[in-house]
Amino acid sequence: MSATRVLVLNSGSSSLKYQLLDMRDGSRLASGLVERIGERSSRLKHTPPATGGRIREQSEPIADHDAALKAVAEELAKDGLGLDSPELAAVGHRVVHGGKHFTRPTVIDDAVLAEIERLIPVAPLHNPANLTGIRTATALRPDVPQVAVFDTAFHTTMPEAAARYAIDVETADAHRVRRYGFHGTSHAYVSRATAKLLGRTPEEVNVIVLHLGNGASASAVEKGRCVDTSMGLTPLEGLVMGTRSGDADPAVIFHLARVGGMSIDEIDALLNKRSGLVGLCGDNDMREIRRRIDEGDERAQLAFDIYIHRLKKYIGAYYAVLGRVDAVAFTAGVGENAAPVRAAAVAGLESLGLAVDDALNAVRADEARLISPAGSRVAVAVVPTDEELEIATQTYALVKNTN
Repeated sequence: MSATRVLVLNSGSSSLKYQLLDMRDGSRLASGLVERIGERSSRLKHTPPATGGRIREQSEPIADHDAALKAVAEELAKDGLGLDSPELAAVGHRVVHGGKHFTRPTVIDDAVLAEIERLIPVAPLHNPANLTGIRTATALRPDVPQVAVFDTAFHTTMPEAAARYAIDVETADAHRVRRYGFHGTSHAYVSRATAKLLGRTPEEVNVIVLHLGNGASASAVEKGRCVDTSMGLTPLEGLVMGTRSGDADPAVIFHLARVGGMSIDEIDALLNKRSGLVGLCGDNDMREIRRRIDEGDERAQLAFDIYIHRLKKYIGAYYAVLGRVDAVAFTAGVGENAAPVRAAAVAGLESLGLAVDDALNAVRADEARLISPAGSRVAVAVVPTDEELEIATQTYALVKNTN
């Protein structure tokens, strides 16, 4: 196909992230963010091509996603990258929840839209925004394929033993209760990039991927296929996160309702927005937590210790699931930038072949790199994630093959 550009859209409830890529070489032509959509303080920040000049910002009310995407189109047109260009091959949309049905990138039609809508009860914060972005982009370029790339798709290879909760099967099936996992595009990209870093194919290696940002998840990837992941029915399960509790006894909910008199909505807000690091110490920025630790703050230290304890438990659990581990890869904002987190996560796991070289771990760099001592049995790596490139790659491969 002659058209080689892919526009990647990540639509949030009040934001729109975008990147335009040229799939001949994966280069980033432009990118940006529209935030606070629907508010008076809306802002668009546009990063033009590398040779195209300075970052442009505008602050004026943007009423809805339709207006946001039209504003993005105007910014791209200023750089000669208008969305009316015949070089636009497709628009790739990040869709958070695809359930069991969507196991790979999918060209969007009415049936796909209906299924994404049916999944709203298990992704109430994300799927409605994703649908809005899809409909807006379709209206703007109805002649261009719109492709959904699902956060959950990479995890659909989990065996039933990992994907099912131990609750009544009929009840679970009736209400789609199972472990889906999230951050799939990141886990897919990083697991392949880690294999490349080791000079091997994905089918040759077993990798534990640790996606550590404000949201955090771990995955066990066996020969290129996910066999377990820490998030479940929703992104609440698993690791300690910025504002989410991660794993907790389900009876905590009953206790808070019966003894604390809290409503379901109040408990939901507590576990998703007022727990994790912010609930433990009042901060969800790892840099600030480390600064407070250096000043002797005991609450910050406890929050960090709980965070690391949970992380270490998952590393050990996934080591057991995989049987053989070739690499542990840290990625996302905390994983890529917080050397103390990486060091603490593998400290004491030397008998499993895990260790970091202090000097290598302290290096700040934008490229994938090993931070384990030479000759280590298990490689420890820092691999910057690129979810937009992953979405664009999957989108372009699909429309190219379809055409």
